[in-house]
Amino acid sequence: MAKRSSIERNLKRVKMAKRFENKRSKLKKIIMNKTISLNERFLASLKLSKVPRNSAKSRVKNRCEITGRSRGYYRKLRMSRIALRKFASSGKIPGMTKASW
Repeated sequence: MAKRSSIERNLKRVKMAKRFENKRSKLKKIIMNKTISLNERFLASLKLSKVPRNSAKSRVKNRCEITGRSRGYYRKLRMSRIALRKFASSGKIPGMTKASW
């Protein structure tokens, strides 16, 4: 099980990313638009730097929904390899069986 603080910090980042998603995308469009004057683009980049860092999507870490583990994460199932094996062995994931030949 991951540290509670790490899980909570990541949840905070997820919430912030959702809250600031529109603002960040609008400012980025202004910055990348070459037809807008350089001064306006610079002001937009200053505004973007004022937005909290943790509101960026790239700062959100994929974590297992069950254990909070950050490594060995399967995106499709949203769980770690360890939790996946445990659930698959007990038959809790439909269609998944242990291989034997």
